[in-house]
Amino acid sequence: MEGPSSRAPAAKDRALLPARRDSCGDGESDSARDIKTHFRVCRFIMDTGVKLGMRSVPVATACVLYHRFFEHVNMHSYEPYLVAMSCVYLAGKVEEQHMRTRDIINVSHRYFNSGSAPLECDKEFWDLRDSVVQCELLILRQLNFHVSIEHPHKYLLHYLFSVKSLVNRHAWSRTPVAETSWALLRDCYHGAMCIRHIPQHIAIATLYLAINSYGVELPAGEKEWWQVLCEDVTQADIDAVISDLLQLYDMEAKCI
Repeated sequence: MEGPSSRAPAAKDRALLPARRDSCGDGESDSARDIKTHFRVCRFIMDTGVKLGMRSVPVATACVLYHRFFEHVNMHSYEPYLVAMSCVYLAGKVEEQHMRTRDIINVSHRYFNSGSAPLECDKEFWDLRDSVVQCELLILRQLNFHVSIEHPHKYLLHYLFSVKSLVNRHAWSRTPVAETSWALLRDCYHGAMCIRHIPQHIAIATLYLAINSYGVELPAGEKEWWQVLCEDVTQADIDAVISDLLQLYDMEAKCI
């Protein structure tokens, strides 16, 4: 097998990965097709992470590694699903929730071949394992080994506790603001918006959208509640995050 700088995976590995679907419709630009491919691949990362029993932060780290990698390289030079598998493997190391390559490969194989038996440890399996490991090294080099990532999760948790203390507890219990905020945050990782906006702004925006979606009223003061929690955020910052997130939902609807 050629080194990781070549088009990956080799033909002998390709049978274990899906055929690439470049578009959800005709007449799309290359950029639109690439964005949709990234969306699908990040969904694959999340579904694979759930089946592997990964925590939310390692899964988010895998998505960020994936998006950062394709910031540096041409998407058509590498097999995105192989890169995704390597990102899951690397994220497990970064977040200290190590995953075995065999488990990642088998879960991925089942993802694309529902109901199939686990792969045998034959030459085909070991070739794919080598591709995953080589691709991991490529990702590390492309990112200059900068794989420590700050996520919005800790900020959202803090903001939720702060907002909950300002709301009537009966009103809070009747509306799933917290659950919706976490779901919105998770969805942000389907696109490059998770690396385009700073973590605090993403956390504020997802909470802002959840609160306004359910019409939860917060006490009025000299400042907006979100300015109290995050001094450097502006309404424009919040609107930008929400706009990017809504575009992701619009794209998802077109891909169904």
